[in-house]
Amino acid sequence: MRMTRARLRGAEPASRMMDLVYELARDTASGELDKAGGAVLAFPGPFDYCAGISQMRHKLQSLYGVDLRQGLAQRFNWSPRRFRFLNDAGAFLLGEVAAGAAEGAVRAVGIALGTGIGSAFALNGRWVKDGDGVPPSGEIWNLPYGAGMVEDLLSTRAIRQDYAQRTGKDKEVAAMAADAAADADARQVFESFGVHLGQALQAILAPFDPDVIVVGGGIARSAGLFLPIAQQQLNGMKARLVTASLGDEAPLVGATAFWQSSQADQEISVA
Repeated sequence: MRMTRARLRGAEPASRMMDLVYELARDTASGELDKAGGAVLAFPGPFDYCAGISQMRHKLQSLYGVDLRQGLAQRFNWSPRRFRFLNDAGAFLLGEVAAGAAEGAVRAVGIALGTGIGSAFALNGRWVKDGDGVPPSGEIWNLPYGAGMVEDLLSTRAIRQDYAQRTGKDKEVAAMAADAAADADARQVFESFGVHLGQALQAILAPFDPDVIVVGGGIARSAGLFLPIAQQQLNGMKARLVTASLGDEAPLVGATAFWQSSQADQEISVA
């Protein structure tokens, strides 16, 4: 699988961002862009995935309210129907279900742990945003937990705050993990994080009854320090708590799976 990368500044205007998407697609396709069936783009929420319009104000602010489907169609010289939009956590999860740590799972949940907490739900290999046991839009970051909400205790910010309260020192999460063998405070921070993660997932995901919960994101690199503890908190759940296995390729594999399933849906509706 070939990947092309480019750095994007958050302050870039929407027109430049769409130009960059086109340039990346053109370079990746090696001059054969016209032969592509279409394109799938993954964005964090809030986002109107059906319309292709960003509703984000906290990041990529210049995209707010912009019709990306129409804008990209003009640059690619494609029909707007050839563009599909997907949640970034959904792309990650579909990749892991298709060919990664959750391969073949009927009911799966993806949890991306980083500056915030992203989530996605999949049923029979398809991304779902609603239905039995699925929270609104498949998002858990803003659900009540403890004295606040889930993201208050399950994020890099939360880990650093806990360590600072214990030691009076500010330390990056990666540095904490590297020093955990000799730093009792760091170990306790990760153990506490594991308890909160497991208890929050048990409370929120039990109605969906997943077979597997895949954990990815930057914090997952330190999974050995907290994931076994989190698994112990999943009382009464059958779910296996596992780390993602595909790395940066997961969203690409997931986008392909999403395209294939959406194409199949179109063929059924036409028939």
